[in-house]
Amino acid sequence: MSTGQTSGAVALRFFLPPKRLRPFVTTLYHLEIFGEGDELVEDWLHPEWANLRIIPQRTIDAGMAGGPLENLPRAVIVGPTSVTAHFRARPGRSWGIGLMPRGWARLSQAPADEYSDRWADAESDPAFTHLAALCGAVPLESGGLAAERDALLRELTLLLAEPAAREAEILRFEEALTDPRFHSVAELADALGMSPRTMERFCRRAFGFSPQLLLRRQRFVRSLAKFMLDPSLRWIDTLDGHYHDQAHFVRDFKRFMTMSPSDYAKLPHPVLAAAAHARMAAAGQAMQVLQETIDE
Repeated sequence: MSTGQTSGAVALRFFLPPKRLRPFVTTLYHLEIFGEGDELVEDWLHPEWANLRIIPQRTIDAGMAGGPLENLPRAVIVGPTSVTAHFRARPGRSWGIGLMPRGWARLSQAPADEYSDRWADAESDPAFTHLAALCGAVPLESGGLAAERDALLRELTLLLAEPAAREAEILRFEEALTDPRFHSVAELADALGMSPRTMERFCRRAFGFSPQLLLRRQRFVRSLAKFMLDPSLRWIDTLDGHYHDQAHFVRDFKRFMTMSPSDYAKLPHPVLAAAAHARMAAAGQAMQVLQETIDE
């Protein structure tokens, strides 16, 4: 299944992977920016799970958490994030692969917190050089959307074939994290049968962050998703039920997006607005970290 959104200079298409890959891969997505020369499209990514992005002509510059923009490598692995990434894209195309925590565990032996809130060159970082064939599935010149998608899926099927350690526990935590009934670390620990200290270590290794920060990120993204789908909403009408008041939400917004909600609303979102709608249609959720987990 695939869905797409085209708006001005941006064309974005999302593809659901085959069922056997859905416990590990949220979606594949193809972004194409149209224009002449150095015309730029600019946007701000929300926090999400890990992603592999392949940018054949290196047409995207990005900076994490308000840092300086730098030209991204041809194949960039981005760990799970708790902060915004500001990016500018020139005309060109790129592919992205959204990874669930179990997908990260199968693709890399590296703990997720070693790559949280940062990116690395997937073709030179020792933890990811085994992804060479996957990164090479997207040639410099377009081989056609369907052909490139199918080549990526073939490589992913091979790479994700072997189980990783503690997958059952990762799945249980994924399920609890996407369940809006859980809003405290104590509730999570009780549901998972872990001590808070054990769960802290486990979460950092498998998910990149502490349980408390993961819960904060979930309620924030649930609220932001409503706004991205309908920017006419007032912020007060988007708030997740676990927020005490709007001031509580504003503090989280500044923590995750490094700006206020009003400043964010004033900015153009040519990529993220299109992504929210296309992703909702393809996967049932506007943002990656809200996608429900699927067991094999």
